[in-house]
Amino acid sequence: MKELTPSQLIVLGLIARHGPMTPYDLKAGVEESVGHYWPIPHAQLYRDPPRLAELGLLREEAEEHGRRRRVFHLTDAGHQALLDWLADPATPEPETRNPALLKLTFADLGPPDQVARLAAAQAARHRHWRDAYRHQRARLDPDAPDTPARARLITLGLAHEQAYVAFWETLAADPAGTGESTP
Repeated sequence: MKELTPSQLIVLGLIARHGPMTPYDLKAGVEESVGHYWPIPHAQLYRDPPRLAELGLLREEAEEHGRRRRVFHLTDAGHQALLDWLADPATPEPETRNPALLKLTFADLGPPDQVARLAAAQAARHRHWRDAYRHQRARLDPDAPDTPARARLITLGLAHEQAYVAFWETLAADPAGTGESTP
């Protein structure tokens, strides 16, 4: 079987966790889960399920009445493909595409106050995301089946955002410095 793409694995994982889903349901599932760190174009969530059905990893069921939505169910082969992927601890190198870091790379080519303005704006942005993670953590439903996975990711997201806040606030206070705070 060909190697599955990250978006295809996300589709399998969401259907495994939540049961049969339409592409629209998948869109909402991505927004509530992996969309914070692995955005997927909505059109991809309409293309992947039929491809996975062709591979025998999903089974498609079309509604006969109403909106005639396409509902996708996980097959045994799809479940096994997901388990095989999860069992392999190896992952590709992480990808970081951060426009602020790109600007920071070349900020010295701009006006002298450029670093301070960029740092202040980024500190505010990351405080917003830090607070959003805190809010998500406070809203976790202890009885939901995906709570342990969500709690782990929220903890990581919160630590990530706290580190960014500290970096950008330090750099805003001392734009000629490195952004490294002293203990």
